Amino acid sequence: MAQIDRLLKNYTRYVELPWAENLDGKQRIWFAIYPPAEERRLRAQLGAFDLATKGAGHGWSLVDLTDAFPDWLAGYQHFQAYLKDPDSLAFGLGDFRKAVTERVSGALLHPKADSNSVVALHGMAGLYGFLKVSEVADAVAKDVRGRLLVFFPGEIDNNVYRFLDAREGWNYLATPITCQESFIKL
Repeated sequence: MAQIDRLLKNYTRYVELPWAENLDGKQRIWFAIYPPAEERRLRAQLGAFDLATKGAGHGWSLVDLTDAFPDWLAGYQHFQAYLKDPDSLAFGLGDFRKAVTERVSGALLHPKADSNSVVALHGMAGLYGFLKVSEVADAVAKDVRGRLLVFFPGEIDNNVYRFLDAREGWNYLATPITCQESFIKL
């Protein structure tokens, strides 16, 4: 079975389980972990994740962060200065972090993203080099009412996540859903 097909199968099993209501925001975050080389296949299957979620009786919202950086940069007030001195962008990355977290929080707090809904983030590779996925997850955890699904190109080993197989890992409370054979049997 292809890795993304297995990830979808594992996600489907997971989203069908009863949801605990008494969890902290960080514990309401799910990381769907897949090899970075499978990005195109994942994107082709996003509709299947939507259908699986709705089939389990939950709402679905999708937030694409692929172009978050170029979109932000195009409107950045110091854009011309950055073109003259690219190193100066480091001073504006706090504004970029704020823009991304506000966008994700807006989706999480939208009326249709209630306690029975999944808000899914994809395009996380577009943040690479500018913003850490863990920073986004930490910043928005307080706003997660249902579940936040982060499509995560990377790997996990002993609960240590590695983004794009390149960045040093971090330990996080999120629930990993992987491409491996699932322990959840139906």
